Amino acid sequence: MTHFSFAPAARQFLLALACCSSWAASAASPLVLWPTVPFIRGQDLCQFQDAYGKTRNELSLDMARRLKDLFGAGLASADAVGILTAIDGLIDKNRRLATSGLGMDVTLESSLKAAIDGFYRRINPKEKKLQFVNPAPLLDLLRDLRTEKRQGSLSLSQLAKMSGFAWGTYAYSPGCRGDILVTIHVELTNGTSYSFLAQGGPESVMGAIGSQMFEYFQRTQFPTVVRMGAKSLTLMGAPGSPIGVAPSPAVAESACVFSQARLPLVEEYEFVSALGDWNGGVSLDHQLWALADSHILAPDLRNPSPVRHPEDVNSTEIYYYCVK
Repeated sequence: MTHFSFAPAARQFLLALACCSSWAASAASPLVLWPTVPFIRGQDLCQFQDAYGKTRNELSLDMARRLKDLFGAGLASADAVGILTAIDGLIDKNRRLATSGLGMDVTLESSLKAAIDGFYRRINPKEKKLQFVNPAPLLDLLRDLRTEKRQGSLSLSQLAKMSGFAWGTYAYSPGCRGDILVTIHVELTNGTSYSFLAQGGPESVMGAIGSQMFEYFQRTQFPTVVRMGAKSLTLMGAPGSPIGVAPSPAVAESACVFSQARLPLVEEYEFVSALGDWNGGVSLDHQLWALADSHILAPDLRNPSPVRHPEDVNSTEIYYYCVK
């Protein structure tokens, strides 16, 4: 059986975070989260829908139809009511058995970590920007695992090594088809919080949330600094968004100038694209990118050159970001 009390551990964690708030979020700093993800069970939406998914009149008519079918089969009225009552009781009993115990939180935590690790293995970026790290000695971890106990005790020295913690809620979803509705909340020491939501079977729902978390935290954040040989290039993003879209390269260039920045050069665009979205760069994909002096970088048109005039591509959807 899993032993974990969320409320006392969360209070201890938050008090300790107030003493260990030196960490500040930045694009270059990986998030190091407490290894245990506590879960709170929410309202059973399946039972709620059963009770309130129909009006009282609709429920009465449904019960009347069921009784009429049983009467038509030759059952006496008392027997028919007893059978309906017994069936409803068996359904409720099976649902209570299926949702009893404290194992769902362990399943959700484990599958979340496995999903995130799966993305990191497949994509294999140079730096992991989202990590669940166990700061306790391995002997303590093994002792907890042998007694089927989750980590619920924290120390200031352990918390000083972490950026924050994640916690979640789950509820049995409407439809009564075995799905659950899960939220994950990431709370950081600088006061920032992030939330992610998905619905699905217990064996797959955390894959969707893991995908959201990986994409959000691992994708390049702006501003960020990349090294190009001996020089540093600061990716500023576009005014109002990480990647801007303009009707012409001249409009994009003006937006960067007003932001006290400039458009990237061709070699800068291509080097940053080589880094990729998961290593601090921005992929060119198959889009058109704005260059200075009303030119466009068309990565799919390299013969004789990917640098083109706007009339060569005839598009009013030109992507850009600004650099310094």
